Amino acid sequence: MLEVAAVDSVGINPFTYPYGMKTQYPVVLITMATVLAAGCSGSEDAEITAAMSAEPTIPTPDATVTDPAAAEPTTSVPVASEPVATEPPPEPEVTAAAEQTPDGFSAIGPIVDAYVAEQELNGAGLIVVDQNNGVVYEDYWGEFSAERVSLIASSSKMISAGVLLALQDNELIDIDAPVADVTGWEGNPEITSAQLVSSASGLVGNDPDPAYPPYLCQFSTDSELEECGATIFQTPGDDADVIAPDSGFRYGGGQWQVAGAVAEIVSGKSWAELIDEIYVEPCELETLGFTNHWAEYGGDYPAEFNSDPSVLTDTKNPHIGSGAYATTGDYAKLLLMHLRGGMCGDAAVLSQEALNTMHTARITGIPLDGKNVGYGMGWWIDSEPGRISDPGVYGSVPWLDLNNGYGAYLVVEKTLPVGRNLAAQLYEPVKAAVLAGR
Repeated sequence: MLEVAAVDSVGINPFTYPYGMKTQYPVVLITMATVLAAGCSGSEDAEITAAMSAEPTIPTPDATVTDPAAAEPTTSVPVASEPVATEPPPEPEVTAAAEQTPDGFSAIGPIVDAYVAEQELNGAGLIVVDQNNGVVYEDYWGEFSAERVSLIASSSKMISAGVLLALQDNELIDIDAPVADVTGWEGNPEITSAQLVSSASGLVGNDPDPAYPPYLCQFSTDSELEECGATIFQTPGDDADVIAPDSGFRYGGGQWQVAGAVAEIVSGKSWAELIDEIYVEPCELETLGFTNHWAEYGGDYPAEFNSDPSVLTDTKNPHIGSGAYATTGDYAKLLLMHLRGGMCGDAAVLSQEALNTMHTARITGIPLDGKNVGYGMGWWIDSEPGRISDPGVYGSVPWLDLNNGYGAYLVVEKTLPVGRNLAAQLYEPVKAAVLAGR
């Protein structure tokens, strides 16, 4: 287990997550000349040249910052700690409400109604699953419905990490073995797949620049995943910035693209085929897919998407760390799978050993909001409330309470602070309602 220091050895702040931040995400603008001059080899993207004016938003908070307003947020991540709102929301009298009605979830609606109106959101969705009872609550506000498909940004990470673990279950890969052993790539002989999906590979993460020139192919729809992964892994352009594996925590970035490429190589299948075989078919999902929309739409939630994946450009280079889209129902099935020993009905998706690996903090000592949190594989681990989470920059907040056997998925189409502040008001009401209903 790696315990991280506040700042890594090259002086780059590794903590590029937005929890505790109250400011809006900055948009990193890149000129097309910069994109072409510094882009990944073999991935000159005419579409990016014409359309890309912004990269995903990225923060550069300093690990020692105590004033949330003093730091800017990131493009693709969350932490599983209790978020800090700009103005802490009042503690709802949840338990009492749950005791007064047969349906303890009646306390939820007024909270979300008020928040959607206050934030002028286009809507919200919430679904709650219980290990033994399945879906125990589902509701929608505004434009949202059970059929609405949303881009989920970094809430993709637990899905992507699961692909690597499923391949290990099938003995196609050892995630603790060097990537070079199965790819033949040169330049980083010690990096393992486990390090890639726990943000400890030593490759450059989202900070200090989401548009880090040597890794720009991660945003190209014209590239191919294996090509882009090889470029990121082998480029000499990052030599001055790469640190030793397991010597620092660097969230997100091109390392996830490398992980996806490794998955394709060891399986002989495309990422889309892997998602279909590992998740879609056994769990009977209707909408889950991956895209690479960042170059086309930039950092804000794209209103043009409007629940329609057909408007997105087809690509063989999906964004592995933050490119998924799904309905609440599909995501809920994945949460339930995590609660049921890796099973979707009678189909085995992941072994319990794989789930334990994902849910256990591989990295600890990440300072956040006055306490230390950890990171597993795709999941932020907050030991204090016993909750793990995988929030996204657009405001989606999935969480699991493994001790009590339930999980929930909240989706808004806005920003991470908006989503996490609402989630903060729902954690206790949801828990009270689930436990009261048993």
